[in-house]
Amino acid sequence: MMKHTSYMMKTAKFIVTGVVQGVGFRYHSKQIAIKLGLSGFAKNLPDRSVEVVVHGFDGSVSEMAIWLSSGPTMAKVENVIEQKVEQKSYSGFEIL
Repeated sequence: MMKHTSYMMKTAKFIVTGVVQGVGFRYHSKQIAIKLGLSGFAKNLPDRSVEVVVHGFDGSVSEMAIWLSSGPTMAKVENVIEQKVEQKSYSGFEIL
């Protein structure tokens, strides 16, 4: 019998573009990740995008992806690109 996908663990990397630096994006990403029980990190990239890597239950990772597509109130998200990454567990959620 196959397990329900929301109970499977997943690691995902998201690159979020638009007006996403200087608007509390990483801070709010951390709050949402913790609320969803996800570990990982968020960091600003030199091209003014934000990289968010999360690890946790598949359903929670999907919920994070949905939140990232709009972000906090002050952000103007243009695009969210999900990239495959190696499965990896993190200790907590860090802002880098």
